[in-house]
Amino acid sequence: MSKKIAFIFPGQGSQTLGMGKDFFENSDIAKDMISKAGARLGIDFEKLLFEENENIGKTEFTQPAILLVSSIANAIFKEKYNITPEFVLGHSLGEFSALVAAGAIDYLDAVELVHKRGLFMTEACAGGGAGMMALVGIDDATVEKVCAEQRELGKQVWPANYNMDGQLVLAGIKADLESLVDVFKAAGAKRAIVLDMSVASHCELLQSAVESLTPYLEKFLNDEFSPVISNVTTQAYSSKDEAIKLLAAQLTSPVKYKQSITACEDKVDLFIEFGNGIVLKGLNKKITDKSTLNVSDMKTLEATIGELND
Repeated sequence: MSKKIAFIFPGQGSQTLGMGKDFFENSDIAKDMISKAGARLGIDFEKLLFEENENIGKTEFTQPAILLVSSIANAIFKEKYNITPEFVLGHSLGEFSALVAAGAIDYLDAVELVHKRGLFMTEACAGGGAGMMALVGIDDATVEKVCAEQRELGKQVWPANYNMDGQLVLAGIKADLESLVDVFKAAGAKRAIVLDMSVASHCELLQSAVESLTPYLEKFLNDEFSPVISNVTTQAYSSKDEAIKLLAAQLTSPVKYKQSITACEDKVDLFIEFGNGIVLKGLNKKITDKSTLNVSDMKTLEATIGELND
C-alpha cells in the first residue's frame, strides 16, 4: 500500500548562502530553472544564491530565491518519484511554493509574483519603522491578550506566526515591540527577541500591499488546481477565486502553521519538506507524531526516495 504524503514548503528565514548549489551542479532541471528565472526577472540567481551579496537579505530578493530553490527541489523529486500528494502546504511565503507544486501557478510566474510581493511589502513598511519579534515559552492566549491590551493603548502589535506551542512571532512597529520586551517576559515569556527585519509580515501594516498584489494574483493563477492548505484558515482550497481572497488575506493575517499541521495530519502518513534547510521538519517534531522527510540537496533527495521505497 502506497504512503499518503503531504508536500510542505518553508518561508523566509530558511535562506542560507549556497542554497540550491548541489542541485545546480548535479541537475539539468536546476540549471534550466535558475537560468529561466534569471532571464524572467533580470536577476543573476547564481550570484544571489551562491556568492556573498547584500541582496539575499532583502525581501524582494529573498522571496524569489527561496521559492525557486523549493520549486527546483520539488521538480527534481517529481522527475524521480511519481506520487500525488494528498495536499500541499507552505509556511508564509512557502504557500506560494506550494501553489507551484499544486499546479496553481507556473514557477516563473510565481518567481515574478513573490518578487513583487516582496517589493509591495517593503513599500507598505517604508519609513514606518516596522519590525518583528520572536517569543519563546509563552502560550498563545496570553500573547493574544497582551497584544489586544497594548493595541487598546495605541501600540501596533499583532501575532504573526503560530509556529509551534511556546513559539510565536509578532509583527508591528519595531519601537512598540521593543517597548514590550519586559511586558512579555513579565507575562511568562522565557525569551522575547526583536528580529533583524525591516518588514512586518502578516499584520495590518501590510494593507496597502494587498491592493497592489491582487491584480497579479488574478493575472497569474490558474482556475483550478490540487488542494492547498491555507495559512489563514487551515483548510484546503483549490480554485482561483478562493486563492485570490486567501492569499490577499494572508498578507495581513497570522500564519497558522501549527494549527494547519494539526488540522490535517490525520490525512497523511508523512510530510516531505522541499527547499533549503529543515526549518519545518524541526517545527513538525514538536507538533506531530508523523515523520517529516526533507529534500534540500541530492543526498537528502536519495535518502527520501529510499525511505518511500521501503
